Amino acid sequence: MWQRRAFLKAAGVGFAAALLPRRAEALERAELIFASSIQKREGGFGAALVNEAGSVISTVDLPDRGHDITFSPTSGQGVVFARQPGTFAVIFDPRGGSQPQTLTSIEGRHFFGHGAFSPDGKLLYATENDFDNARGVIGIYDVAGGYKRIGEFDTFGTGPHEMLLMPDGETFVVANGGIETHPDYGRTELNLDSMDPSIAFVDRRSGQRIGQLRLDGGLHQLSIRHMAFDHQGRVWFGCQFRGPSADRPQLVGYATRDGEIRLIELPDATLGELRNYIGSVAASADGGLIGVSSPEGNTILAIDPDIATVVASLGLDNGCGIAPDRVGLLASSGEGALSGLAGSPAPLTTFELNFDNHLRLLKPV
Repeated sequence: MWQRRAFLKAAGVGFAAALLPRRAEALERAELIFASSIQKREGGFGAALVNEAGSVISTVDLPDRGHDITFSPTSGQGVVFARQPGTFAVIFDPRGGSQPQTLTSIEGRHFFGHGAFSPDGKLLYATENDFDNARGVIGIYDVAGGYKRIGEFDTFGTGPHEMLLMPDGETFVVANGGIETHPDYGRTELNLDSMDPSIAFVDRRSGQRIGQLRLDGGLHQLSIRHMAFDHQGRVWFGCQFRGPSADRPQLVGYATRDGEIRLIELPDATLGELRNYIGSVAASADGGLIGVSSPEGNTILAIDPDIATVVASLGLDNGCGIAPDRVGLLASSGEGALSGLAGSPAPLTTFELNFDNHLRLLKPV
């Protein structure tokens, strides 16, 4: 249980002082700045802001391994969520105007690594595990109240992972991975024979279920994990297969709020490269490309969503994070590399740190 004083002692408070001049300089040059959880080469965990040219803008320590980062659309504050089954989330100011603070999940819950702000920035939402009941929930936090937890909604499934706010600003789409876990057993997956993955659409205000979609054809062991929107507003998703290792099911598809869900047909050779594992999904700035990654297969793909076809690929050892840049996609790796693809001019650069699963574009604030 990381109380604020203990966390600040571990993290240090140099983040604010170290960030401000370099952040201001980066904004003045109109650089693109990206955020990621990291693993330090010397040991320990953190989060970092970097640019595509290969410079570290700032870092902040974390008490354990982080997963994804979300940013407030109004204040610009960032929140780093712990990797499942972690119980902390760290709030920081990318401008360096305040010290980082931490919040801890309530008893009986842990974070699943993802979350989102309301459009007005007043509420933070996080996917969480009600682990004693094998039930996914969305925890609700009051930002002005110091990120006090004020309630929760059901995700209508087990093992929720990424959640996104749809363009209407009123509907959450949640990837229920369908896998039961309990912190008493670490990350052991307890129900592989009876998995029930789904995509749920949930009203942001009432918590009511608007719709829910499942894949057909005996694909209950295809865990739906990460998502992104294309330029038509469709929800593209990537899966991780928990069935027989010799099987090669399709791993990428899209869903709509109107009730359509389907997997696209990737070539057999491509599926072999992905090794039954999609680690991240992201869209280009205009939504005209969907990027998917497989750190297991050292492969990043860019898909044209209009024709459901791979149009670019990149081999990147332990590559997982994907984010949009100005014209294409940028990928990060667990070996400390950043590289552009699908039209991105970003060269291959290497950092003295290892990027974790996700990469997020920090929009100027």
